[in-house]
Amino acid sequence: MNVIEHPPIFRLPDVPDHVTYTWLIMIGLTVVAFLATRRVALVPTGLQNFFEVVIEQFFQIIDDVLGPEGRRFLPLIATLGIFILVGNLLGLVPGMNGPTTNLNTTAACAVVVFLSYHWIGVRKQGALTYLKHFTGPVPLALKPLMFVIEIISHLARPLSLTLRLFGNMVGGHILLAIIFFLMGLDGLLGWALSGSAIGVVVGGIGGVVMMVFTIGFLYPLKILVSLLQAFIFVMLTMLYISGAVEESEHHAEHHADHH
Repeated sequence: MNVIEHPPIFRLPDVPDHVTYTWLIMIGLTVVAFLATRRVALVPTGLQNFFEVVIEQFFQIIDDVLGPEGRRFLPLIATLGIFILVGNLLGLVPGMNGPTTNLNTTAACAVVVFLSYHWIGVRKQGALTYLKHFTGPVPLALKPLMFVIEIISHLARPLSLTLRLFGNMVGGHILLAIIFFLMGLDGLLGWALSGSAIGVVVGGIGGVVMMVFTIGFLYPLKILVSLLQAFIFVMLTMLYISGAVEESEHHAEHHADHH
């Protein structure tokens, strides 16, 4: 990776790049949010209009997965979704560092989801009631085994969230880095400038083909992957929250039926 990857253009001494760019994204989103809500109008325009469209999309997704009551989780879900999307897209900008290409960032997001949905479940049902659904509707003798299986399943969730986002972002990042390396002075461009006729023809044509491939196919594909990975992360977060609260709702409906 050191051969094909160059450090970002902006770095802070003794601060890891993914931390620097995580804070840059956080500061940037805070500033944009402030500008969008500084002069809230009944008929939105500009940034306010853009963010209202974004929030409406989040509301629609939340309503489909969690129902209207799930709207109270909008701050968690929207913050994760927007941060991950911006982090993914930042990695496509030459000279920048996308924090989601670092395992520490994706793991931090996954841990936030893991702790949040368990906290939501405990707050909704109570600690003892919440723990009961880890045993499942099985005979008493099988409950200890089911409890262990459920614990392992829940512990695998943050690992899955971490590696899925990290793997997809790093894979595309490596592919772009390899293509830029092949097109550079040590590759096709250098061959085209070598002065030989074969070098000019092969290097020039190859460089043009690689440029068209990168701009016309690879970059749009990477943008699509960035959107999909942010969407998948958000969807899984909502599914985990739904699983944490649905047991409580089931008990409430069962109790109402008896009355």
